[in-house]
Amino acid sequence: MPVNSFENYPMSWKPARSDLAKPYYLSIASLLESDILSGSLSAHTKLPPQRELADYLDLNLSTITRAYKLCELKGLLYAVTGKGTFVSPGVSSEDTFLERGRPVIEMGIIKPFYETNPAIWKASQAALSHPEAVHLFEYSNPFGSKRQLEAARKWLALFGIQTGSENILLTTGAQNALSIILISLFHPGDKIAVDNFTYTNFKGLANLLQIQLVAVGTDRFGMRPEALSAVCRQTNLRGIYLMPTCCNPTGTFMPMQRRRDLSDIIQKYDLLVIEDDIYSFLAPCGTEHFFSMLPEQTIHVCSTSKSLCAGLRVAFIAFPKKYREPLCAGMLNINLKTVSLNAEIIAELIDSGGAEKIVQEKIALARRRNQIYRNYFGTPQTDNIERFFHWIPLPGGMTSEEFELTALRQGVHVLGSHRFALHGHDDSSYIRISITSPDTESDLKTGLQILQKLLEERQLELFV
Repeated sequence: MPVNSFENYPMSWKPARSDLAKPYYLSIASLLESDILSGSLSAHTKLPPQRELADYLDLNLSTITRAYKLCELKGLLYAVTGKGTFVSPGVSSEDTFLERGRPVIEMGIIKPFYETNPAIWKASQAALSHPEAVHLFEYSNPFGSKRQLEAARKWLALFGIQTGSENILLTTGAQNALSIILISLFHPGDKIAVDNFTYTNFKGLANLLQIQLVAVGTDRFGMRPEALSAVCRQTNLRGIYLMPTCCNPTGTFMPMQRRRDLSDIIQKYDLLVIEDDIYSFLAPCGTEHFFSMLPEQTIHVCSTSKSLCAGLRVAFIAFPKKYREPLCAGMLNINLKTVSLNAEIIAELIDSGGAEKIVQEKIALARRRNQIYRNYFGTPQTDNIERFFHWIPLPGGMTSEEFELTALRQGVHVLGSHRFALHGHDDSSYIRISITSPDTESDLKTGLQILQKLLEERQLELFV
């Protein structure tokens, strides 16, 4: 039925088609939630039947179904078999999502094993015991002390990144490092290639700086060379953002042949590589990095938040000499200096050998948890990477938003793929679950049981 024929149709809710944006089901759910919370739609109001609303908006029925389902999972709507869908009573912005105070097993945020924090505490004591430690509470070199930079050089060398300390900067974590790189070396309107599912904070930074991210297709080995080549031919790319070891969110480890194939294309089109390798400590010995293959085109970021200590917020940027001046200028412009004490504790850990022990302990802890994970999700281990998180496909027809909300109502927090997809790339059919974040192995087992049951129930529904 044409849209204008509904102008006088007695529907209880008639959103304007012009207010919608892709993906439409999220836009409809957002408008519906806003009207319910504002009081425009009162409790127990019967909503238009899904097919009628689909005809009114000239959209597919499945789009309306997904929007209603999301609002129902949030507690905004309730359905009565044979009668329709209604606005829930007594809802507000404070209590429409999840009952307050309810215990939740954390499997969304990736925690880096706090069991190793006693070693950090001992290193802190050692750092403060040096006579010159009193100077750590003064203004200091914004780019790090000689000792701190040398420790950073040694740490990077352990993972195959060979460079001089003069080509390293200390930053306040990986996000600070990425901010410095984007502000220093890119401009508004520049285009950067990324995986079709990519790190959410990088998305946010690019959006803030008006840098356009261009999604490139991937497979189980990471970004596909032929897909990148096609994008390079069609788009004037300035750079490429890659997480070659345990890519967040997919957990993909990029094998050497794939790295070489991508390097050929990157070199051909003269792209600037941002290599975010926060999980490089999990890679097999001898893994070659883009920084080694393309030393004049790669900025390498190595955060210590997952390998050593999240709370200290220290990361290293390794770069070609030609980029030192703009990167230092960008760092000073941001005016967010790494805390001297934090950098000194990391240096103490590296110099004493404690950092390597922490890494080995974390890998052992991750191995135990991966063994538990495989008891519930029998994914065969095809490499020796002890991942901190896993990327699970959802059954057909179920969106990641729906599963995320359903799991939360069952007491498990996970993150859906819609959070990592670029705008307009509505392929939201995965969830990312962190196996390192539950407080205990018992909590991990309980969380995995709940997720396994939800997925099995959904799979059964497809065959009914």
